[in-house]
Amino acid sequence: MKKLTAALIAAGAAGALLLSGCSSSDRGESSGGSSGSATEASGFAADATIGVALPQKTSENWVLAEQLFNDGLKEAGFNPIVQFANSGVTEQQNQIQAMTEQGASVIVVGAIDGSQLGSQLEDAEENGAHVIAYDRLVKNTDAVDMYVAFDNYQVGVLQGQSLLEGLAARKGDGPYNIELIAGSPDDANSTPFFEGAMSVLQPKIDDGTLVVVSGQTSFEQVATQGWKAENAQKRMDTILAGSYADTELDGILSPNDTLGRAALTSVAQAGKDTPVVTGQDSEVESVKSIMAGEQYSTIYKDTRELVAQTIKEIQLLQKGEDPEINDTDSYDNGVKVVPSYLLTPVIVTKENAAEVYANDSTLAPLTK
Repeated sequence: MKKLTAALIAAGAAGALLLSGCSSSDRGESSGGSSGSATEASGFAADATIGVALPQKTSENWVLAEQLFNDGLKEAGFNPIVQFANSGVTEQQNQIQAMTEQGASVIVVGAIDGSQLGSQLEDAEENGAHVIAYDRLVKNTDAVDMYVAFDNYQVGVLQGQSLLEGLAARKGDGPYNIELIAGSPDDANSTPFFEGAMSVLQPKIDDGTLVVVSGQTSFEQVATQGWKAENAQKRMDTILAGSYADTELDGILSPNDTLGRAALTSVAQAGKDTPVVTGQDSEVESVKSIMAGEQYSTIYKDTRELVAQTIKEIQLLQKGEDPEINDTDSYDNGVKVVPSYLLTPVIVTKENAAEVYANDSTLAPLTK
């Protein structure tokens, strides 16, 4: 699943596939990809019920996805049931079961824990529903028809590259002292994020360019349960007290903006100079931080593109057509390689933020 091709900024790609009514903003959808034959679609009613099971509200993008799915599915003529499972995995299991009982023709799953939904999704498919894994891979089950996501391994690659570039730009010559943060172990995306980044960083750790002073380099050591900011900040507080009393911290690999800001808070409270910190999701506060010269980088994964592509897949299935697939090799869920449609993530720094966010009515003003 290791995809190392460099991501290019595709400013002109916005708008090609975005469904009208998904949002009032100008964010568009990437075009490209080829139709594949993941499964033979049978078609269903044009006003069918579509279930969307989202995880907890841990980032701005999930909240936005709720609005976009409700608006976009209604605009497309469907009857949406869009729900968050803020109480955890059991709630999400119950929600998916209820969607099946209500006759959902498609169930879109943004899993809290993609390894704990097998029986519910198998029941859904037995009752005729198509299952689309959204943003996070559903694992250890054959009951998933396709996966729609940004290329999560490439996200990690970009984060690793930007950390190295930021260190060279802000800190001069190495070696550099860094620390690593990973996402929640129950999120299927956390591993490809970390593995992608480490494909770039591990050779530099091995040759001494990068030094992880705490010695914490395995995913298990650096994971952040629940993607919770307080967990990342507490761990960083402990690392700074134990390993950096008389040592400067030059950089932090963070898998998303929320944890990156938590790490920056910890560093500031310890009275240390601002390190180079990566992120992901282009959250408003982190874009402000980047423009202020604090957080170094983030990843732009336009939720409008992702939701619009998912709705396009649902429309194809409704017509009895094959879903659109552009990757059949990268995402093995432990039972099958899940046919996927992968969108391209974009790295954002202060230097290119205005260009990348030019068509984003929320973020573009922050770059002025």
